[in-house]
Amino acid sequence: MRDFHLPGRSAVYAVNGLCATSHPLASRVAIDILQAGGNAADAAIAAAVLLGICEPQMTGLGGDCFILLKPPGDDERIVALNGSGRAPAGLSAAVLRGRGHETMPLRGPDSVTVPGAVDAFCRLSADWGNLDLAQVLGPAIRYAEEGVPVAPRTAFDWALAEPHLQGAARRYYLIDGAAPTAGRIFRAPGQAEVLRRIATLGRAGFYEGEIAEDMVTSLRSLGGSHTPEDFAETACTYVEPISGRYRGAELVEHPPNGQGATAILMLNILSHFDIAGLDPVGAQRAHLEAEATKLAHDARNRFLADPSQVRRLSHMLSPRTAERLAALIDPARAMPAPAPLTEAVHRDTVYLTVVDRDRMAVSLIYSVFHSFGSGLASSRFGINFQNRGAGFTLAVGHPNEAMGGKRPMHTIIPGMIRREGRLVMPFGVMGGSYQPTGHARFTSNLVDFGMDPQEAVDAPRAFSGPDGMMVERGYPDPVRAELAEMGHDVRIPEEPIGGAQAILIGRDGVLVGASDPRKDGCALGY
Repeated sequence: MRDFHLPGRSAVYAVNGLCATSHPLASRVAIDILQAGGNAADAAIAAAVLLGICEPQMTGLGGDCFILLKPPGDDERIVALNGSGRAPAGLSAAVLRGRGHETMPLRGPDSVTVPGAVDAFCRLSADWGNLDLAQVLGPAIRYAEEGVPVAPRTAFDWALAEPHLQGAARRYYLIDGAAPTAGRIFRAPGQAEVLRRIATLGRAGFYEGEIAEDMVTSLRSLGGSHTPEDFAETACTYVEPISGRYRGAELVEHPPNGQGATAILMLNILSHFDIAGLDPVGAQRAHLEAEATKLAHDARNRFLADPSQVRRLSHMLSPRTAERLAALIDPARAMPAPAPLTEAVHRDTVYLTVVDRDRMAVSLIYSVFHSFGSGLASSRFGINFQNRGAGFTLAVGHPNEAMGGKRPMHTIIPGMIRREGRLVMPFGVMGGSYQPTGHARFTSNLVDFGMDPQEAVDAPRAFSGPDGMMVERGYPDPVRAELAEMGHDVRIPEEPIGGAQAILIGRDGVLVGASDPRKDGCALGY
């Protein structure tokens, strides 16, 4: 239990249904949909699409999504839906190398893959929803027309991203030429029209006709190779989830091209250490987590790619692999670079979760990758294009080498936790490459330290990435000093690390929701 003398928020308790999202309007809309007879799938779609209006820097119709779903009742299956789009057929790593690129462009038309989220939302609605798509999309259409007040964290992110917006994106996503401040009303009437077409025509309203023509024409005018066929052929796919066990808990993840295997590998590595015996906000735990992150990310960067290209997933998930990697960790010293050590072993986003009265559970993550994605938007309707193509590599022969028709390696991963075969918690952690670390830390917070969902979300975070070891201000200064003495390049990040949402499904019928204070959102139930 938290100390009620200190700032914080309580978890949200409910029985009939509960949602947790990164924006209050999206949470309210999800509850409204549930109370109108919709189920968790309907509510998740409604909330996700609205988040593209409330947090356009994080997500939108030009992005991708991944979904985990537990059917209603006693059915404990977990269904995985991959809503990530593919590179246009004309994308070529050889051509990009010929232009002098050594890495994939981070922004611009070559970074734009075809958006897959809309197709996935339509499939989710058709296969699992109770309500028709028009009713589900109605709230987002209204808010896009009338506008939403910009929330504080969203305004903070928007200002940082403003320099990356180009061309039509500046017209659609700036107000009077500047990023909107908190409280300004943001409207997206063009997207309201797009949503009306989808509500009436389904996926064809987006991937064919005027909307698709606007996206293709806009991208080609900027130098992209995108064609109408690239959009018309877009299709989400059902896939088999992967999972790994950690001290009585089973972490369920999406298979590649998502990076869920990275989180499972991290926990497998950490299982070789007595994490529960450490201070949860001490230097030793943060150090071990940082070293496991480096090793797991090295494996990710070697092996994860389009599902058709992945050959060594079983190697990543093997307990023997984790044991050998764990042996490389010095408990007292940071490794400078993992790749040479592992040769012998290997050879920005919104997340939401909804649980309804019938205990259907949805874990959904939806993103345009970097803030405002590619920084580009379609000319007529203002659809913000993602930059997921930046997830490819230009290394010759790599399984994730850029190629037309391929899906790039993705950072976004929805999660679920089971115990004894029963789903106990859908959850997710936003934050780009931090997400596997976030999944591992959240799971460890629950399992090793007995935290409730809100405590597990609130706890301070650290992340070792290419820019050094980012350690939030929630850690005491002596911890940062100790980590620096171990050899970590310790820095305080400009932005908080990630954001999370979670719902605990109790055996007593009570739902417990948690929402990250690092974002603008909340958990709501009824």
